[in-house]
Order: sequence, then C-alpha cells, then structure tokens
Amino acid sequence: MRKFIKQTFFLSLLLMVLVLSFTQPLWAASSEEKWVTSWTGSVQGPYPVGNPSAQPDLSLVFPSAEIGARDQSFRLVVKPDIWSKQTRIRLSNAFGTKPVTFDGVFIGLHMASSAVVNGTNHEVTFGGKKSVTVAPGDFVWSDAVALGFVKDPSDKLLTGRKLSVSFHVVGESGPMTWHAKALTTSYVTATDAGAKGHDIDEASFPFATASWYFLDAVDMMAPADTRLIVAFGDSITDGTASTINGDDRWPDVLSRRLHALYGNKIVVANAGIGGNQVAGPIEYSTSTPFLGGPSARQRIERDVLSLSGVSSMIWLEGINDFSKNGNREADVVKSTMEDLVKQIRARNPKMKIFGATVTSALGSTSGAHGFPEQDEKRKSLNEFIRTSRIFDGVIDFDVIVLDPQTGGMRAEFVPENTTGGPGDKLHPNRLGYRAMGLSVDLEMLLQP
Repeated sequence: MRKFIKQTFFLSLLLMVLVLSFTQPLWAASSEEKWVTSWTGSVQGPYPVGNPSAQPDLSLVFPSAEIGARDQSFRLVVKPDIWSKQTRIRLSNAFGTKPVTFDGVFIGLHMASSAVVNGTNHEVTFGGKKSVTVAPGDFVWSDAVALGFVKDPSDKLLTGRKLSVSFHVVGESGPMTWHAKALTTSYVTATDAGAKGHDIDEASFPFATASWYFLDAVDMMAPADTRLIVAFGDSITDGTASTINGDDRWPDVLSRRLHALYGNKIVVANAGIGGNQVAGPIEYSTSTPFLGGPSARQRIERDVLSLSGVSSMIWLEGINDFSKNGNREADVVKSTMEDLVKQIRARNPKMKIFGATVTSALGSTSGAHGFPEQDEKRKSLNEFIRTSRIFDGVIDFDVIVLDPQTGGMRAEFVPENTTGGPGDKLHPNRLGYRAMGLSVDLEMLLQP
C-alpha cells in the first residue's frame, strides 16, 4: 500500500510538471534585465532637408538652417512602446558640422500641449554631468534615469501615454540632425530663450513642430527575454497619410496586437524614413543631403543594429528606388537587398529578418511615382522577396493593399488622413495601415 501511494505521488507530481510546462507563456519569467529600445526616430539629415507632414511655418523658430538652434530648448513628445522604472535617451549629431552642447535635459510624463505632469519631470545626466557635447557624426547615451511615476511597468494606465524629453542647445548648434516626419506634435522655445526643460507648464514652449530633433532613441530597462522588432523602411513605414498624433501607422497597429497577446514581452520600434531608398543615393553627406536620408545600406548600423536588444526586423522598402528620383533597375535593388541581408546576418546571426512586399503606386498623383515602368520593377522586386528565400519569412502587404482590377491601391485606402484631401494613391491612409498591421502573421513573426 505504501509503495502504491508513493508511486501515485510521483505520478501526480510528474503530471503537474507536464501541465505547467504546457501552460507557461511564450517566454518564461526572467530575473535578469537589459536595455531595450522602446522608441526610435531615425535621423535622416540636416534640417530642413526631408519630408515633414503638416509642418507649421518654422521661419520664426529657426531663422537660419546654417545657424540651427540658438540658445533654445526643445520639448519632444514620443510614445515608448513599453515602460520601465528606468530609462535612458540617445542624442545624435549624426548630420551636424560642429559639436553641439546640450544641457538642461529632463524626462517627464507628457500631460497635454507642451505641459508635463507635475512631479514627473526628472533631470538627465551624462557620465554624471548635467551637460554633454556631441561631436559631428556622433551620438551619446545618457545615464540611467529613474522614472518615479512608473510603479508597475505593466500598469494598463501607462498604455499609450507619452514621454516629454526636454533639452537645451547651448549657443548655436549649426545644421540640426532631425527626423522630419514625426506625425507627432512637439514643441520649441524662441531663440535665445535659454534652458527651459525644468519648466513643466506650457508657457515656456510657445512654438509647435511636427518633427523630432537630435533625439533618436529611448531605451527602457526590461526583462532579458524581451524581444524588439524593428520596422525598417520608407514613408509607408514612417506613416505618411496617417493621422497626426493618431499613432495609427502599420507598426503601431502591429504593436497593439502584440501587446494584447503578450503584454510587454515584445517591443515594436519604427525606423521608417519618408523617401528612403534601398540602393540610393550612392553617396550621402551633410553637404550633399538627400530628402529621403542615407540609403538603407548606409543607415542600417545606426538605425537597427546599434539599437538595444534587437531580435528581428521587418523590411518594407523599394518603391522610391524605382521612382523618377531613383530610377534604378530592379536587379540593382535585389542585389543590394541580398548583400545587406548577408551583412546583417554576419553581424547578428540570431536576428530574424522578414521581407515585406512593396505596395502599388500605379496611377499615383505624385510627380515622381505612378508610371507603368515603376510598377513592373516593383512586381519584379516582390517576386524576389517572395521566392528568394533570403528572408526568415515574408509579409505580403502588396496583396492587402492592391486592387486587382486596377493594379493600383484599393479605393478605400486612398483618401488621406493627415491634412485631408483625396490622397496620392501611393501612401495608404489610416484604414490601409490598419489592414496592413492586422495582416501580419504573428506566429511566423515570433518563430524561435
């Protein structure tokens, strides 16, 4: 009898272990932590070269592009994809021509307009100092900052909340490194206004902008098993024609789907740049900038591989290479894409790379797009993406957006949401981006 009880006990214990093993979440809990990039705004060149959307007139704010910011403070509003009790920021002078000194740097919970929630604005240091000078072509990470208002990173009330990152430019910055198409309203002081980052009310930041400057990444301290997916691409990833402050780009839709299922275990960061190309421009410099920023090859290190905790990327790009501004052959784009995938795998063998098919621009009202030759090259590139086997999986956005009868974009995806109007038949609207984000196969995306 005693032997029977003992056997029954061990069988019950084994059964319990098996049940627990099958009911564990996709990732087991981890006591270790690491930095994970929770937001990024890929820098693309010196202001004002770029493709901003719904930008106010900034002639009073930045009278001279060569002088740049002059004794001014910025309050940039960004939306972290996850929150943490600790954060840090990255300031970039990638396209500057002179050293830029920043001080008066603060991080706080955004309230509304340019105001910060009282009691949440924390000072930021760099190597223990309150100021930092960033050389041309360089970037710098801040020290870790404790976010006292984050009691529980999984608190649902933090979902969708935004961070205010404030800093002061000492003297003249020279040409300003920026991300043109933020589709998010941020704020700037007048010239010679001094350091205002400590002020939490909205009076200190009277001017609005629809772009981000100098700031290109925000990290959160997260469990070591947290995954970061980087959406890498052009304006269709950047969100052209979506709503200002609406956060309804396709990576935003994908992020919300993933968080609904896996909480904070997965992060989606947007590394899109309006007008970006895979293979061009051949050369890029501050003296000879390009609207769409450096090519994918030139920016992959800064905008993907140097980010914290990257586990995979989704690459949607190519239509601009075939525009009148690019006019490259499909084989050039294919070979460039293949070479770059090899470079990424050599640098980070564990990283997953997913190729996304390029959506149609046929019939576009944009002067650089919409002609039949472009569409034939696009179809050729898509066939390569679907069949080349260089990717860990394929996301077929083309099928989602395409109207098979016209060969162009589906009619309901055309009217634009940023400023209103008929749309350009190149960029999907909010409805189109939603369909794209909902179409991603999560099981494929989260493969081990």
